[in-house]
Amino acid sequence: MARTGKTFAVSMITVCQLMALALWFSATAVLPQLRAEFDIGALQSSLFTSSVLLGFVLGTVVSAFLGLADRIEPRRFWAVSAIIAATANILILTVPVDGVLVIVLRLITGICMAGIYPIGMKMVATWSRGDTGFLVGLLVGALTMGSALPHLFSVAVPLDWRWVIVAASISAYVAGFAILFVQLGGVIGKSPRFDPSMVGKIWANKPLRHACYGYFGHMWELYAMWGWIGLFLYGSFSGRLIENAGIWSALSTFAIVGVGAFGSLAGGYYADRIGRTTVTIAAMVVSGTCALIAGAFGDAPIMLLIVVCIVWGISVVADSAQFSSCVIELADPHQVGTALTLQNAIGFLIALVSIHLVPVIADYAGWWGAFAMLAVGPLLGTIAMVRLRLMPESIQLSGGKR
Repeated sequence: MARTGKTFAVSMITVCQLMALALWFSATAVLPQLRAEFDIGALQSSLFTSSVLLGFVLGTVVSAFLGLADRIEPRRFWAVSAIIAATANILILTVPVDGVLVIVLRLITGICMAGIYPIGMKMVATWSRGDTGFLVGLLVGALTMGSALPHLFSVAVPLDWRWVIVAASISAYVAGFAILFVQLGGVIGKSPRFDPSMVGKIWANKPLRHACYGYFGHMWELYAMWGWIGLFLYGSFSGRLIENAGIWSALSTFAIVGVGAFGSLAGGYYADRIGRTTVTIAAMVVSGTCALIAGAFGDAPIMLLIVVCIVWGISVVADSAQFSSCVIELADPHQVGTALTLQNAIGFLIALVSIHLVPVIADYAGWWGAFAMLAVGPLLGTIAMVRLRLMPESIQLSGGKR
């Protein structure tokens, strides 16, 4: 029997999202241990994260094209996706970690993420009563905290990386069953379909195109930072001969990525009050600055390094939800579904490139060069959002607050 009540339902959806999305970075969180035990190279290390992103792109496009979110009851869709993803994740333990099959399993996990994150957004939207911005921020916060959760698991079970994989899968299994007991807040609206014939018209919309440009710059930085900050900190802590460097780096990574949840909530709160372009520009200026300097702080006093990384963790995701909001407010209503799918697909494909570039550049120019390369994204994204702010159409954003 599904439980009723907005507070209970929204809380349950948020917690379930957090628990299931731990699968996203479950293998990434144990990369230091995997590289030490199996001597896997930069390409395989990158694929542990990028294959999930590629799977998410494929799953999102196919789901939108076939209208699966409208054909399948959302709680069941979400539950099945979480259970399949958890199973694919735990099967990692049965295959060689330096082979192709482990990457295929990560790809399957990513495909299933398309049945979790967007569907969770759809479910929580049924409870919206003039507080959509807060609810969306809450779900982005759950994504952020869920991405950080495996690093906490690795602190709780430091002796063997396999237990981190098991813990993430158990977390998703529990969430998959729990979501079935959540009551929706009303009749769920139909998801706008992806229509390839609209792509040309959408791209001809200059303000909308610049909102996408801003998102692309944001995505160049976000997932590469989340994917590699843990290994950077592990190297920094190990180089200082800190006892239990693995535990301390994992705990620090959990804090740095997880604190972004508060950045997301704050970004949503202020975007509704001072404008979306204001928030996105400010966030990218701060995160881009952190990207430029973080790598150079590897040998700096430990507290200074952590403070810089925490500021980076807050700012790098503070603007994330606002780019989707810009698309919703700038696109014609019948184009919203296609525009969002296009924005997300291209953004995640861009993230694939930066994720793979980081270890390559780190080998040649150190962590400073690798992270400084990420600053190119927020720089170009800031330029795009400044240009959008100067367009007359930007008055459509945030109820006229631009």
